[in-house]
Amino acid sequence: MSIINNRKAFHEYFIEDRFEAGLVLEGWEVKAIRAGRVQIQESHIIVRDGELFIIGMHISPLPTTSTHVKPDPTRTRKLLLRASEISKLIGRVEQRGYTMVPLNLHYNKGRIKLEMALARGKKQHDKRRTERDRDWQREKDRIMKQKVNN
Repeated sequence: MSIINNRKAFHEYFIEDRFEAGLVLEGWEVKAIRAGRVQIQESHIIVRDGELFIIGMHISPLPTTSTHVKPDPTRTRKLLLRASEISKLIGRVEQRGYTMVPLNLHYNKGRIKLEMALARGKKQHDKRRTERDRDWQREKDRIMKQKVNN
């Protein structure tokens, strides 16, 4: 079950491979994510000391958070993957043009997981072509629906 999707990633990048990663979260963050108070639109994933971290993911704290907790909404959070997956990702990211982007947050067996992708950036003309193809597909579907109804 999806919590939040990053639709901007599909507009900005060609998605190559997908991976599912766990997140190191604090208790107030889990409660806020379950309440839907999270944004991954402007976040990105980096490699630091052979580990993966997500930067820029904003989790708004709930107003009912305990008084002894000092929430930091945009702190850097560690991603949990197998060592073989991390080494594969690091090898691909070091190639020209590859980056790691978060696609969505979802539940898997009651745990919050991040679906991330190995992606290559789109140029402006690629974005226009994608938009044109999407518009044409929508127009085709509309025409076919009219023919079926008549």
